[in-house]
Amino acid sequence: MSSPSPKRSRGRRVAAFELPPGPWATLLTELRQGRVLLRIALCALTAVLLVVMSQGWDPPPNYRPDRVPQRDLVARVGFSRYDAEMTDRARDEARRLALAVYDHNPQPLAQLRAKLLNEVSDLVSVEGFDQVDKDLWAAFSPPLGEGTPQPTAEEQLEQFQRFQEALLPEEANKRFRQALEEAFAAEAPNGLIDELPTEHDANRERIETRVLGAPTFGQVTPVGDVRIDNVANRLQRVLAQKLPSIEVADRVFARLRPQLPVTLQLNRSATEAAQQAAADEVEEKFEEFPAGSVLAAAGERLGEEELELLGRERAAELTGRTLSERLQRVTALLGMYLALFVVCGFYLARLGQDFVNQLPRLVTLLITVVATAAAMLASHGYHTQAEVIPLLLFGMTMAVAAGQVIALLLTASLTLMGVVAVGGDLADSVILLCTSTAAILALDSVRTRSKLLIVGLLAAVVALLTTLGVGTLIGQPWASTARLALLLSLWAVIAGSVMSYVLPLVERVFAVQTDLSLLELGDPTHPLLQELIRRAPGTYNHSITVASLAEAAAESIGARGLLVRVGAYFHDIGKMLKPNYFIENQGRGDNRHDTLAPAMSTLVIIAHVKDGADLARQNNLPECIIDFIQQHHGTTLVEYFYRQETVRRDADPDAAEVDESSFRYPGPKPQTKEAGVLMLSDAVESASRVLVEPTPSRIENLVDEITKKRLEDGQFDECGLTLEEVRKIGDSLIKSLTAVYHGRVKYPDQESA
Repeated sequence: MSSPSPKRSRGRRVAAFELPPGPWATLLTELRQGRVLLRIALCALTAVLLVVMSQGWDPPPNYRPDRVPQRDLVARVGFSRYDAEMTDRARDEARRLALAVYDHNPQPLAQLRAKLLNEVSDLVSVEGFDQVDKDLWAAFSPPLGEGTPQPTAEEQLEQFQRFQEALLPEEANKRFRQALEEAFAAEAPNGLIDELPTEHDANRERIETRVLGAPTFGQVTPVGDVRIDNVANRLQRVLAQKLPSIEVADRVFARLRPQLPVTLQLNRSATEAAQQAAADEVEEKFEEFPAGSVLAAAGERLGEEELELLGRERAAELTGRTLSERLQRVTALLGMYLALFVVCGFYLARLGQDFVNQLPRLVTLLITVVATAAAMLASHGYHTQAEVIPLLLFGMTMAVAAGQVIALLLTASLTLMGVVAVGGDLADSVILLCTSTAAILALDSVRTRSKLLIVGLLAAVVALLTTLGVGTLIGQPWASTARLALLLSLWAVIAGSVMSYVLPLVERVFAVQTDLSLLELGDPTHPLLQELIRRAPGTYNHSITVASLAEAAAESIGARGLLVRVGAYFHDIGKMLKPNYFIENQGRGDNRHDTLAPAMSTLVIIAHVKDGADLARQNNLPECIIDFIQQHHGTTLVEYFYRQETVRRDADPDAAEVDESSFRYPGPKPQTKEAGVLMLSDAVESASRVLVEPTPSRIENLVDEITKKRLEDGQFDECGLTLEEVRKIGDSLIKSLTAVYHGRVKYPDQESA
């Protein structure tokens, strides 16, 4: 015999008493779980991706191209802008001031000097004036002044004799040659030109002369130094200084002046190269805009000029941002995103547990958020307010996949993220929120293909009115506001049209079924239903009746009646594999269970759940319909065969104890309200068939009895049905069954069945 346990002292009893953990301790315990940490990490990664996509380290523009500023937009930092016009003017000026290149051919000057020496030698060597070439001597005669008479023959003779005497001596002739050579070398070293040619579009004050064929660089020469008139004047002065007499100098110059040749020729290609080189040396010119400069005036629509200046000012501001400033903004933006994720996460944990518990659905949701944010950023840069299209698509997608309440929360959060990312303001937030909210609230169900177009039109009307109202409140010009309102309306209509095309993809990705898909799935011509009619017509009739009862009951509590109806069509398709083992398909006196043990009969009956689920998967039925097949019996007891087995056990004392779990369906229990409605409707419809006199009171008692059994058996513990909703379901079933089994008028010639 074991000794009695020692009694604990009062202090030990008090010390051993512990209160249940508080909310913070419970939260900390949850956060330590690996599955929770994984989901937090995925959300944090998504927030980081959103920050990176929006370049959150730099602030967005502080202006909207589609909005008229209500105040002057001034430069926050100084910046400069490349001035193409000023640069072109400076380069044109450089080309104009560049030195034109001329090729100098000294050969004509050398030939002129040699010719002049020969002619002087001829004049000096003749013996008398009468032997002189009169034309040549006339060429050596300087022009007479106005009113001066022609010299007489005696005067001409005296002039010729003086010319000969001045140059006849050998020494004098030698000095003449030397003087002539020095004059040409000193006064015409860079060539001669009469006038600048018309194609000379460079510097007109100086030129560069290059000796033709010489490898050396040219000589920069003032244009005046090579003009023939100026060179002739200088030659005249030099000759007057170096020749024996003024008279000789005048006569030599008179012969020389008309024969001075043009020795400079414009080198066009070299000139253009010099001009281009001069233009290339000119630095780019920039227009300076110091801090505080007005870049756009208040009340005026932003044009291309203003937008360019604002863009350059922003680029200059971003260039000057420090690492510390960027880190501060990234931290603030990431904190805001994480806060929104926390709020949405807690809300989803309470209402949309599928997105939290099922990791694939959470990953799909996060990918959708990232894709929508990326599309909003891209479309914002493409066109005015075009970011409303991906936002509306996201809102409608979430309304289809998760319901309107969750869609409103997620869309509002994404709107805030998008507005902050693109640099919007309160007005943008109000417009986007109202437009997306209208689309979500209008999308309660999709029963027709035109529903999404109607939703787009309704969102367009709301966008139009909201934009006009907000634009008026913030003082925008009416024309600009009306244009933006019409544009937003167009985007909303486009979003509704696009959603009608992507709806099948949304259903597949998020594993949901819209009413439109359910209507198509519930078509009686579906191959599985046709096969059910052929193999098990009694089961098909039972399914049709259950569908009618369950749809009305589901709608009485605000559940999806159409989903329950379609689920009821398929809930017993597993019976078609062994139809004769089910009472509704058996004829009179034909019950195959009479030859089977209760345990075996139970296995056959229970098997229709697994068989139905397998058939559904083979025929690609959606998971929500498969859930109805698996859950419509929950873990209920197959009472008829269980009682038979119990009676057999009582009659045989040596038989083993009856294991109740062997006579229960494998489950799971109903996980949704719709599955709970179908369970109760199926049970009530089957039981009502055995009522001898299905009066309203008997129907009511039957429904109450079955409902009570399911409640006591805990079948509704996991589907979220409240007692009030169970009562409403029962009332609906009573009303529907009473209508089915209503009394009929007995005609005189009618016999009782």
